[in-house]
Amino acid sequence: MPLETAPNANFRVLPEITVASDTRDYLAHAAKQALKYDDYELIVDIDAHLQEGGFWSEIIDLLENDVLKQTAQEMMRGRGGMPLINMQPGMSFQSLAGRVPHQSGPMETTEDPAKAGHRFVQIVRRTIDTMGLDYQVIFPTSMLHLGMNPMEDIEIYLSRAYCRWLTEKILPQDKRILGLIYLPFNTPSECEKLVKQYAHHPGIVGFTICAVRHKPVHSNQYMRLYSMIEETGKPLIFHAGPHWDDPSFSQLNRFISMHALSFVHYNLIHMTNWVINAMPERFPKLKTVWVESGLAWIPFLMQRLDHEVMMRQSEAPGLKRLPSEYMREMYYSSQPMERNDLGLLEATMKAMKAETQLLYSSDWPHWDFDPPSSVTGLPFLSDQAKRNILGLNAARVFNLPVQRLRPRAQDVIRQLQEPRS
Repeated sequence: MPLETAPNANFRVLPEITVASDTRDYLAHAAKQALKYDDYELIVDIDAHLQEGGFWSEIIDLLENDVLKQTAQEMMRGRGGMPLINMQPGMSFQSLAGRVPHQSGPMETTEDPAKAGHRFVQIVRRTIDTMGLDYQVIFPTSMLHLGMNPMEDIEIYLSRAYCRWLTEKILPQDKRILGLIYLPFNTPSECEKLVKQYAHHPGIVGFTICAVRHKPVHSNQYMRLYSMIEETGKPLIFHAGPHWDDPSFSQLNRFISMHALSFVHYNLIHMTNWVINAMPERFPKLKTVWVESGLAWIPFLMQRLDHEVMMRQSEAPGLKRLPSEYMREMYYSSQPMERNDLGLLEATMKAMKAETQLLYSSDWPHWDFDPPSSVTGLPFLSDQAKRNILGLNAARVFNLPVQRLRPRAQDVIRQLQEPRS
């Protein structure tokens, strides 16, 4: 990170990090950390985020419903914002009062798009190079709440517009950026159309259900969808999110309280329904990935469900094994990794078979992001386990070649030290 020398002092003053700070400056220490894993075969970040606000007008322009498009364009004219999204701007506390500014959307300077590519692609390239990644999988952010929108047609049209924006404007510009199809899960028939349309797109590595919703995943209306996804060989991802409007969470009077529970709650519900209703038996080749709920919930649910099933086996007639056995064959993202008690974390990773089932994720640019050093710094993991978690497991799940695409860490550090135009 560029440093300024303080006059008459024996220390250096860091320049203030603002929403306009260059991603490379923000992540400069991660570039130095990358020296320690520079020889790893593959580094894959399976969960990073688009801050849609800066590109919302581009997505709106791709809406296939002219009435919604004109309505949204008029709402944006002179006022900005993100029309059609069912979020409460006044309740957005993730940026921590501006102290984690990139959460609010990057406003850094980029080069001429005609020469250097789409602005978002330029920013992702900076992230990938500086953090030392070969691939980064992009999720939406504000759209994580879209499953709670009372107008189901809005979810359909926004999901289609987002998928077009991703596949037409972003993914073709850099093969290191990977995408997932947002499934408008409230409308199964529309999900099926998207799976059919994008099943063989080279930059699309899977299909995601934004888990903040109240639809039971074991409902019969989804069986054809799961079968279609299973046939593609690509995974189904459940991405958790916050939702302070949930009646249970409305009792909580601090963002940190809601954040601690909400990101776990929805995946807990969906995982329980998925296992108890024997979805792994019905779709044995369907790979499922559970994203951004941390890790602490996994052994809890394993133990809890095993106990219940052993007491009341008649209520889970489709199961041939204990719930924990199915859960150990599923995949999980590493972020946010609860590292305050390494003994508990080690036991958690052992319970979930982290060496083969855990996938590294950064959650960049959110306030609690984890660089790859969050994995390499764990003293109880073997070198092979670290290599698996940081990339080789993701190669199996997302059908990626084990091929280095990232620049050498030393070259990145050298570029960071050079003056910029």
